[in-house]
Amino acid sequence: MNAIEHFCRSVALSSKLSEKRLQPLRFVTVLKRFPLIVLPLLVGVWGIARPVVAQAVIPPVLQLDPRRLEQEGLTLAQEAAQLAQFQQYEMALARAQLASQLIPRNPQIWALLGSLYLQVDQYRQGVNALQQARSLDRNNPALLFALGTAYFRLEDYNQAISYLQQGIRLKSDEPGAFFDLGNAYYMLKRYEEAIRSYERAVRLDAKFWPAVNNIGLVLYEQGNVDGALERWRTAAQIDAQQAEPQLAIAVALYTRGQQEEALRLGEAALRLDDRYADPEFLKENLWGDRLLAEARTFLQLPKIREVLARIGQNQVGAPQR
Repeated sequence: MNAIEHFCRSVALSSKLSEKRLQPLRFVTVLKRFPLIVLPLLVGVWGIARPVVAQAVIPPVLQLDPRRLEQEGLTLAQEAAQLAQFQQYEMALARAQLASQLIPRNPQIWALLGSLYLQVDQYRQGVNALQQARSLDRNNPALLFALGTAYFRLEDYNQAISYLQQGIRLKSDEPGAFFDLGNAYYMLKRYEEAIRSYERAVRLDAKFWPAVNNIGLVLYEQGNVDGALERWRTAAQIDAQQAEPQLAIAVALYTRGQQEEALRLGEAALRLDDRYADPEFLKENLWGDRLLAEARTFLQLPKIREVLARIGQNQVGAPQR
């Protein structure tokens, strides 16, 4: 399970933010949460004065009413938030960009713009917008958490850790922040710190299966197969509709020679979400080198290829909604 899929599962970008769960990124059977700013739905128009004529031709001068510009900016931001609910990110982004120009001192609009940049994988622009929001709102932990997510996607894991830790100092009861912190430690192979962070997330939310699942990923890379299997089974018990822990169990059992049970679990997992048949998708979800290598072997088994072929045929033949 990776951090971007988990983006803002942890927090809303301000006390006025709401969230809507978006499918996917499945989100990988864990829903991706997207922060939406609740802004007044205000309607305004720009006031434009007529050209002034003197002894020479003078370019038109726009007489802009700041209050109306603010209303227009808030309306655009609200439209952007509504479009984002329907995953219309490009259209939402254009409106948020204009809103940030109309109301450059509004940290919520910059936060919305930054989160939209992250949704369309423009991470550097996302960092810039979130930094602008933070310059206007220094004590908002959600902005620090979002910056941690952005730097994680830029593969600057040390910076991600720094911002996440700053956010945690302001808000220490957010399980998603500890989950993202664990992911950053994991990518730096700071395994013990990663496990401690994941465990903090689980202590805050006992049903938080992604953190339980990722403890298993760390333990497996450390060679603790029994410990990893225990965590994955716990994650699968928390949410039986999640493919990731079930497939991880299947791969580990097959490697141990328990082929019949492994194939049964593998088939069930892939029927839940066949994207896990793609090794690149597994890598994006932080499967380590050892588990990933074994997964590649497992996914090439004739029985598994047969299952995937049937899934593909069912998808092709499914009626269009």
